[in-house]
Amino acid sequence: MNKKLTSLAVAVPVVVLCSVAALLMLSKWFAADAPSALVRSVPGMDGGPPQSERDASGDLDVELAGTLETFSGTPSDLPGSWPRFRGADFDNICKAGVKLANSWPEAGPEILWSVELGEGHAAPAVLDGCVYLFDYDEAKRADALRSFSLKDGQEIWRRSYGLPAKRNHGLSRTIPAVTEDCIVTVGPRCHVSCVETKTGKFRWGIDLQQEYGASEPLWFTGQCPLIDNGLAILAPAGPDALLMAVDCKTGAVVWQTPNPKGWKMSHSSIMPLTLLGEEMYVYAAVGGMAGISKGGKLLWDIPWSASVIAPSPLTVPGNKIFITAGYGSGSLMVQIDKTADGYAAKEITKNGPKDWLACEQQTPILFDGLLYGIMPKDGGALKQQFVCYDPGSSELVWSSGKTARFGLGPFFLADGKFFILDDDGTLTMLNQSKSGYEPLAQYKVLDGHDAWGPIALAGTRMLLRDSTRMVCIEVGEGK
Repeated sequence: MNKKLTSLAVAVPVVVLCSVAALLMLSKWFAADAPSALVRSVPGMDGGPPQSERDASGDLDVELAGTLETFSGTPSDLPGSWPRFRGADFDNICKAGVKLANSWPEAGPEILWSVELGEGHAAPAVLDGCVYLFDYDEAKRADALRSFSLKDGQEIWRRSYGLPAKRNHGLSRTIPAVTEDCIVTVGPRCHVSCVETKTGKFRWGIDLQQEYGASEPLWFTGQCPLIDNGLAILAPAGPDALLMAVDCKTGAVVWQTPNPKGWKMSHSSIMPLTLLGEEMYVYAAVGGMAGISKGGKLLWDIPWSASVIAPSPLTVPGNKIFITAGYGSGSLMVQIDKTADGYAAKEITKNGPKDWLACEQQTPILFDGLLYGIMPKDGGALKQQFVCYDPGSSELVWSSGKTARFGLGPFFLADGKFFILDDDGTLTMLNQSKSGYEPLAQYKVLDGHDAWGPIALAGTRMLLRDSTRMVCIEVGEGK
């Protein structure tokens, strides 16, 4: 979740001095590092601090065990789960069979509870009546994994560790991976932690920068962790490890995938995908995209020059993989084939953001053979519209139109309806249809801005956030 990068430009004033002493002073000035008043300006950061002002966590010794606080909240017995990034099946589609309302009253869907959060875009995961969110406590300057009751939003426990950080479009970014046994988190400065799900008891932690040479992305780490068969699958993208697997119970490293091409960590998350009958982990790093076996072997890779990658890869019928990114990168469609030597990846199409489906921040959804997503701000006439494309014919099926733009907001599919949250916290419900954009209801559920964190649905309770507040709303039929 998180995150906009672009080229850096530094403006240096031209000074003309006449005296020899002044010229000597000027030469010394150029020989030294740039003064603190002369900072990098990064377009798109909207007032966030430049890289030069951020603390270098790679030089810090962070005590990841931290502290555990307990509160009065208790787990609820409400049904439903959303245990990780993109939900149970990694596709942002709820398949639980819940019936959701087709319209909302004039006053909007009922807000059941709300919680104030540190500034950021980290989104919740839900399991067994508990809501888990990886927050940043600005007062204490600490990463904080927080557990809330799904019923009333009361906090149950909080595991936090001190970590200096400065705002950069907020601070928090990622979604925890939650199982019955444990929770794995990745913090904004590349710190990984594993705790017990029920109690918050600390098991182990890893500093991906200090221990694996990871490079923290400019807009903090957006990589959401993955738990698969008791292993935490991570992408440090350091000099010696592109991907790695860690035993969730012991913290022991089970395998590492080499990184000979020196790819760097992106904002994208690892996706477990099945291609040609084999389960594999697919990751889009800065430098290219790769498929890794369940045992850590590199199966295939393909270069891609996108420098800002927030969406994650997804499969398209025909053993194809689709990946997209913002800032002019557009999208890439890759064909995966089996060969005598193993696997081969071949570029099928590469499109600019005005030519075909592209997304800047959120990962598109594939449903019933069609791709859905929000076009980026450089998407031409379709910019920031919700669109539907046919990956088979490459045709635009429909778009939401110029009066319905959604910025960088999240979206997901449940009960035959899309739910889209725009930047300012307005939630739109529309019918999933091949025939066109068919809105059913719309209501402003949040009063803040930068509502970019992904949405979660557990039962008929929907969890959404803006930059500083999370709400739980009731969207069930007849509720």
